[in-house]
Amino acid sequence: MSWTASTRAQTGDIVRDVMLAAVEHRFGQAVPWKPIEWLTDNGAPYVARRTRAFALDIGLEPLTTTVCSTQEQREAESFIKTMKRDYTAFMPKPDARTAIQSLGLAFEHYNKHHPHSALKYRLPREFRQKRDSLDQG
Repeated sequence: MSWTASTRAQTGDIVRDVMLAAVEHRFGQAVPWKPIEWLTDNGAPYVARRTRAFALDIGLEPLTTTVCSTQEQREAESFIKTMKRDYTAFMPKPDARTAIQSLGLAFEHYNKHHPHSALKYRLPREFRQKRDSLDQG
């Protein structure tokens, strides 16, 4: 996962930078061997033709949430609630720079060390290792 924080509106350029950073973080300079789903809302920077074409070029399959989907909204709200409850409530936030740095650490911890209910309360690393061993065996 990659992310950005700003007090300004997101642009297509920012979204494409985040997409590329996420792929490079997970796969290095290689393109994923099969398309990875990139799920976003229906905001203009995400559905722009240039953004969707770029997603395909770097191995992502651009998907958008269903408009007014209560299930997808619940999932997003659950993630936000977890971040607020388990991370941001305890983060130092004396200024914007510190808050953004702390948020980066929170996302890293969430992605590497936080058990997820969707993964049967396993850590993401444990889930990937088990999945990869099943794929090879």
